[in-house]
Amino acid sequence: MPRPKRCRRVQSFPAFWCFEAEDGRNRPDDSIRLTLDEYEAIRLLDLEGLTQAECAEMMNVSRTTVTAIYERARKKIAECIVNGRRLLISGGDYDLEAEETASGSAGKGTNTMRL
Repeated sequence: MPRPKRCRRVQSFPAFWCFEAEDGRNRPDDSIRLTLDEYEAIRLLDLEGLTQAECAEMMNVSRTTVTAIYERARKKIAECIVNGRRLLISGGDYDLEAEETASGSAGKGTNTMRL
């Protein structure tokens, strides 16, 4: 029996869920799906400038898993840019990180006791 997949921690949902070439020649079946964990790896490594070890810690996975996720994401993004395909962000094995309230304590529904 295969080992169960571990959910990757994602800090927040993306602001934009779809990107496509301006000429509009895309067909619905011509889309590439970038998962939320792949999006998070790209965001942390390329935008935030974290190392793979730091990214792995933030996503709650091993460094080798981050490497594999990142390589898949880069290939998908390159396919979209070079061949003008639509990029859709959705799905994946992820766990949305609980956001903190303005006071700094965890929000309702977490295992943190508030006084």
